[in-house]
Amino acid sequence: MIRDKNLIPSKTPLMFSDGSTVYNKFKKEYKVHSKGFFILAPSGAGKTYYIKNQKAKHWIDGDLLWEATNAHPREEWWLDINLIIEADQKSDIITSQAKKMGFWIMGASNYWLKPDAIVIPNWNKHKKYIKIREENHYDGGAKLDKLQQVINHRNEILKWAKKGVPKFDSIEKAVKYLCSL
Repeated sequence: MIRDKNLIPSKTPLMFSDGSTVYNKFKKEYKVHSKGFFILAPSGAGKTYYIKNQKAKHWIDGDLLWEATNAHPREEWWLDINLIIEADQKSDIITSQAKKMGFWIMGASNYWLKPDAIVIPNWNKHKKYIKIREENHYDGGAKLDKLQQVINHRNEILKWAKKGVPKFDSIEKAVKYLCSL
């Protein structure tokens, strides 16, 4: 799994540059498809679990991609709405590029890029997933003390359904749908 620990502070001025080196590392680890996809789902919906348990490496954890490309800053950006917006906008640019290259991405960062599918689990199941992750194998993401933030993010994601993006209640169902296209 690619994990870049050299993230830059959010106040660092950025520029566009050739990202071939980063994308080529992902090409060595993940299957590239003729068409790229992006599944948007909130923290605790099962993205990381699905990705870690996939038999073949088709789906990339968006966090890995966004960290490797410095779309996400070093500090805890998810606690400040202005940093969230900035990180989500940068992530959309990276996701757009990765999709053009045929990568399949799952993540929670999104601002303007239309996802190919969204996942909003049943609320009780969603809370259960967050609790299990927090108590057993915490690897990041929202905890039980941030449920209001999760609810707010779910509501933001649901706006895509009103714009015609297919909505599913599980990662598996969204994957099955997109693989059938």
